[in-house]
Amino acid sequence: MPEHQSEDSKERLWTKDFLLIIIMNLMLFFGFQMLLPTLPVYVQKLGGQDTMAGLVLGIFTVSAVLIRPFTGKLLDTHGRKIILIAGLVIFFVSVIGYNWAPTLIILLVLRFIHGFGWGAASTATGTIAADIIPKSRLGEGMGYYGLAGTIAMALAPLVGLTIIARYSFTVLFAFSATLVVLAMLVANFIVYIDVAKVKATGAEKVKPALFEKAAFRPSLVIFFITMTYGAVVAFIALYAGHQQVENIGVFFTVYAITLTVTRPMAGRIADRNGFEKTIIPGMVLIALAMLILSQANSLELFLLTGIVYGLGFGSVQPSLQAMVVKNVPPNRRGAANGTFFSAFDFGIGAGSVIGGGLAQTLGYSQMYLLAIIPALIGILVYYFYGRRQ
Repeated sequence: MPEHQSEDSKERLWTKDFLLIIIMNLMLFFGFQMLLPTLPVYVQKLGGQDTMAGLVLGIFTVSAVLIRPFTGKLLDTHGRKIILIAGLVIFFVSVIGYNWAPTLIILLVLRFIHGFGWGAASTATGTIAADIIPKSRLGEGMGYYGLAGTIAMALAPLVGLTIIARYSFTVLFAFSATLVVLAMLVANFIVYIDVAKVKATGAEKVKPALFEKAAFRPSLVIFFITMTYGAVVAFIALYAGHQQVENIGVFFTVYAITLTVTRPMAGRIADRNGFEKTIIPGMVLIALAMLILSQANSLELFLLTGIVYGLGFGSVQPSLQAMVVKNVPPNRRGAANGTFFSAFDFGIGAGSVIGGGLAQTLGYSQMYLLAIIPALIGILVYYFYGRRQ
């Protein structure tokens, strides 16, 4: 075993392609995240109400979830690059089209199409990252790869709001589209695996598919975990206002910083000691964070929630994503990532919808207390079903 670990440790993680996929992922996520807090404002500008603003955001998730399984299969049959570029082009055209949306219905249609581009591009980048990262350092590599999304989450919303405050929505959409164009340029310098060659060798007997069976267990776990995330991001600002807590935006900064520190460390622990050492403690921390949040009545308790939740989510998410592709043949990695991210998105949507109904009926505090349940279910699913992987 020590000899095997010594050989694994020599495998390079920080290659040119790995750096390029991180840079490209940062551009993609930045262009996406800067639109989240600004599109509802754009909806109001076009005369829409809060319900329409929620629909514009929600329909994006629907199309992203729908396209991911098909994207996964296409990645495995037609190659990574062509599907990645196609997704980026759809993303680009949709964002540019927002400028000329004369009505809310047209905006809704564009947002639905935009979800296809986002779902395809983000599934492709995750699959390409799995191709590039050495298997012995998959947990660590996915941790660093995920930092691009974390940095974007921390900075992009502020940049987007600043742009519309100082300039205009035209500048906002142009900036987002420019980032996507730069991502396309970076994509041309990455060396991709040859899917046709993989099939021609006959080494991989398994045919490409829409869903990857080996990914079902970790995907089911991430579904329950992201249900808590959906409840947090959708209602924490309203909950803070109800608790008369100001400056709640700091919560996301603290959460992002904690994620940035946690992801790579948790990845290294998972690679050396097994996924169980990060996934189970991480899910316990997520349940604890929901308990703290349910009792939060001060900014300090909200920030403590951000730290504990960041530690938990930063340990669980990259480890589960690494588990999804760890033992999957190259010509099924696309399907594996499509399965995983479909569950990821669906969990966020389910958490938002169910959380909204519970909050309206029982109040925010009780809703977050009940959010412990999906975290506990995730632990049970992993312990009795998924850990055998």
